[in-house]
Amino acid sequence: MDRDSAEWWELAATGVLAVQRCDACGLTRFPARAFCAACRTEGWSWAPLAPMGVVESWIVSRWRAPEPFTVVRVRPAEARGCVMYGTWRGEREPRQGERVVAVFTERPSIEWRPEDADGHAT
Repeated sequence: MDRDSAEWWELAATGVLAVQRCDACGLTRFPARAFCAACRTEGWSWAPLAPMGVVESWIVSRWRAPEPFTVVRVRPAEARGCVMYGTWRGEREPRQGERVVAVFTERPSIEWRPEDADGHAT
């Protein structure tokens, strides 16, 4: 945690998915950064998002874990210029382009789960 991401962790602890939004040009960004990549200004605020996205890729990690786990790279539905990572919590392997829902754990961290027909995590 650092000064730019501290509020993200606070929001995540309450179950809110958010990205930074530049106060000057409106560019969304994640992970947190001090300056906007587009206009180089320092002003920004956190913009809450619907906890939904699309799987872009994934990897199975076997590093320092009692058993393998899958990490997915997800593009948030309401912030297409951003990507987020989290643990996969589906009962099968993820699929590229699959719609997913973010669920926060107590740590806090993000778990991505497949979306059901009603837009909820399965």
